[in-house]
Amino acid sequence: MTKLVDTHCHLDFPEFDADRDDVIKRAGEAGIGNIINVASSLEGSRRSAALAEKYDCVYASVGIHPHDAKELTPGALSEIKELAKRDKVVAIGEVGLDYYRNLSPADLQQKAFRTFLSLAKETGLPLIIHCREAREDMLKILKQEMGTSGVKGVIHCFPADTELLNSALDLGMHVSFTCNITFKNASALRSLVKDLVPMDRMLVETDAPYLAPEGMRGKRNEPAFMLKAVEEIARLKNLRPEDVARATTLNCANLFGCGAPAPAPAVVYPIRNSLYINLTNRCSSNCEFCVTKSTDFVMGHNLRLKGEPSAKEVLDAVGDPKKYDEIVFCGYGEPTLRLDCLIETAKALKKQGARLRLTTNGHGNLINKHRIVDDLAGLIDRVSVSLNAPDRETYDRICKPAFGPGTYDEVKKFIVECREKLPEVEVTCVDYKGVDMGACERTATQELKVRFRPRRHNVVG
Repeated sequence: MTKLVDTHCHLDFPEFDADRDDVIKRAGEAGIGNIINVASSLEGSRRSAALAEKYDCVYASVGIHPHDAKELTPGALSEIKELAKRDKVVAIGEVGLDYYRNLSPADLQQKAFRTFLSLAKETGLPLIIHCREAREDMLKILKQEMGTSGVKGVIHCFPADTELLNSALDLGMHVSFTCNITFKNASALRSLVKDLVPMDRMLVETDAPYLAPEGMRGKRNEPAFMLKAVEEIARLKNLRPEDVARATTLNCANLFGCGAPAPAPAVVYPIRNSLYINLTNRCSSNCEFCVTKSTDFVMGHNLRLKGEPSAKEVLDAVGDPKKYDEIVFCGYGEPTLRLDCLIETAKALKKQGARLRLTTNGHGNLINKHRIVDDLAGLIDRVSVSLNAPDRETYDRICKPAFGPGTYDEVKKFIVECREKLPEVEVTCVDYKGVDMGACERTATQELKVRFRPRRHNVVG
């Protein structure tokens, strides 16, 4: 499994003084490749930076927790600025607002938080943000201070707060989850993780020594226990722990610059127990919502090809297809733009007993100037067609097909042809702004008489 990163723990705390070396060793044995030790005070910032220098696997943040905001003197800020220059200091934090305990007055917390936001801008380091019962003021400050500044960050130990989540995602922030998602009383948090959090914004952490997982509550938490959180996220998302590890570790590398380096472009890539084939990055649509406009990655896989693979290269990359529940022609472009390669590959895989799925925008007939369902029959077991709109006008506006007006009707004809010739056919639509999902479902099930599957905007894999 991809080495994980515990993106938030406090190994400098006295709870670890007796066995810190053993704790770090157990983390490595459990598959935790790196640990970000997060400071909560000036003295903690010193200790955090020192731990990063002592242990190869440890990185550090520097900052002052909102509980101690009253201790942010000019001298303390000056020292934190100096500590932030060290090579293995990767973030400013944990900083933020905490109105639950109010151990520092709210006005001083806000002043300190704005100061650390300025420091993040100055240093280019991301923020590790603590927010407890302070959503309104937190979002107000973030919206005022972040703007177009390019400041990045993560809200750690994310609460079960849908409004905060949506606002954080709109601001381009990451969100991080701890072992508290395993608690028996955390059903609201689990629902949020399951249904609303995109994998490309998710991080995992322990917040050790706090928040040990269910079954260990009351005991000291440590980085090795983060596997419990990973396993729970995988269960909620219907993924494998490896999928969660791969995606969150890449997210960490993108945000903090530590963890596994970005992978090479993938011709094939596994998610769950399916294997996806990335034939091309070209597409005959220019959809407003397309994930390719914002990232090269899906679930931790780099899909930005340097060149288009041959059928032999694809088959060599697949290996034994029977290891997977299905092989999917999908990738970062429209597979039917390379119909000959698709068919050659599909024939070889079918001989080996593979179950095959095609994910397509439905332009295959227009691209290849003939009825391609006859080429697919006997090879493709399931086809998913991205219709994405209930009418021509909406389709032309958001999908911007290369073939111009009339493409929508041709896609619907293709769906009907597939329904008549292929075993399984479904229509998918993305819940993008201005799209009537109810009308999309009626088009699929009542007019086209195929299965309908909605897809959430900005959620891939």
